[in-house]
Amino acid sequence: MTTTIRPTGPVQQDADGVRARTYDVCDNGRPVGAVSLSTDPAFGPSAGVLRSLGIDEAHRRRGRGTIAALAAEEVLRGWGCTQVRTVVPADSDGARSLAAALGYTERSRNMVKTLRRTAPALPAGVTGRPMTEQEHAQWAATSAATYAREWVARGVPEEQARHKAETDHALNLPDGLATPGMYFHVLVHDGAVVGHVWVARREGTDGDDLGYVFDVEVGEEHRGRGYGRALMHLAEDVTLDAGLGVLGLHVFTTNTPALRLYESLGYEITQYNLAKAL
Repeated sequence: MTTTIRPTGPVQQDADGVRARTYDVCDNGRPVGAVSLSTDPAFGPSAGVLRSLGIDEAHRRRGRGTIAALAAEEVLRGWGCTQVRTVVPADSDGARSLAAALGYTERSRNMVKTLRRTAPALPAGVTGRPMTEQEHAQWAATSAATYAREWVARGVPEEQARHKAETDHALNLPDGLATPGMYFHVLVHDGAVVGHVWVARREGTDGDDLGYVFDVEVGEEHRGRGYGRALMHLAEDVTLDAGLGVLGLHVFTTNTPALRLYESLGYEITQYNLAKAL
């Protein structure tokens, strides 16, 4: 048995320079599956994406997926990629096992919660309100750099992290605070702002819109007092006010306090985001 990957067509490249190519996984020249690759529009041309890898049912459990994945990594190295990432659905134990065997590690998770008709009440003396223009300007002055540092702390090269932060902010906030479908709120206790949350309207995998927490943070001097939970309750209220019934988020695996908070609030994992240095 000789397993190889064979291009199904030429390399595709879009206006932003993102490369993509699909390959047949072949046994002695006969297709038994497919693998799809690209460079990463979020992290830049030195980051690769294993978009999909599938082996036909009759040909599984014989190491073909492993060989195809390793061959795909060689393609990405040839494109100048230094890292590769992939996404595994929460219910795909086999794909997670394969990724772990190939040296991928979990970087983060996506989670969702189906909301009740009314959000939980905020604690006594705590209120939420829309962020002002001045508050948003202060947030915007440091948010991209802060976001990039979070990725660097998780092993992402600085250039890729900076590309991710700048791309996300430009894509999601072309009109700043006035961008449609973007909701910025602050949490206030006894007249002092103790934290903020940014909720966005996004299209879900099922085609229906949902709320999505892009950024949530408690001021450093106010941490350890339950404001994180209150901010998530505020996010639910904002989402319900927007006419949406599901709230999603992304959380880094190493952020154990946040993971525990979201699990206690009823969020469920939808996908694992894995990465590997090439």
